[in-house]
Amino acid sequence: MKDVLLAQYELTWSLFEYHLERLTPGDLLWEPAELCWTVHPAAGGWQADWSDEHLDPIPVPTIGWLSWHIGWWWTVAIAHARGAVPPERTAVRWPGDLAGTLEWMRVLRDQWWHVLDDADEDKLDIPVAFPWPPETGRTKADLFAWVNAELMKNAAEIGQLRLLRAATVTD
Repeated sequence: MKDVLLAQYELTWSLFEYHLERLTPGDLLWEPAELCWTVHPAAGGWQADWSDEHLDPIPVPTIGWLSWHIGWWWTVAIAHARGAVPPERTAVRWPGDLAGTLEWMRVLRDQWWHVLDDADEDKLDIPVAFPWPPETGRTKADLFAWVNAELMKNAAEIGQLRLLRAATVTD
């Protein structure tokens, strides 16, 4: 199972890296629609838009917001996988520029690779409480597979926004 998860992760990351390598600073905060979620300068760093309410319609995220979102859930997933206390959502701040964002994504990539590589194949059935409620009985293997799937989804969203901006905006 671990080999499958590592291979899936490496494939997912390579697709994400394709878009990361092509991002420009202008891509990060480009708002593709009137109703957007983005990141804003705030005391202590950049803060992401957020609502705990069900929104309809759902705001279109910027690449900056999506990269913050990846950083947030991945940081929390890494903490859970390592048995550590995860930070609060509001404590996870976006770096504020392209270089910082790329570095953050790649640091998380390396940390997650070590989580997967260091995992004990015989302990993948241990229950975890993220991103599901504890009573669901989801396991560490479920968490690992979810991270791979969530990264693939977010990579596709960033890629689509990057392509859309490149096709419609001239800097």
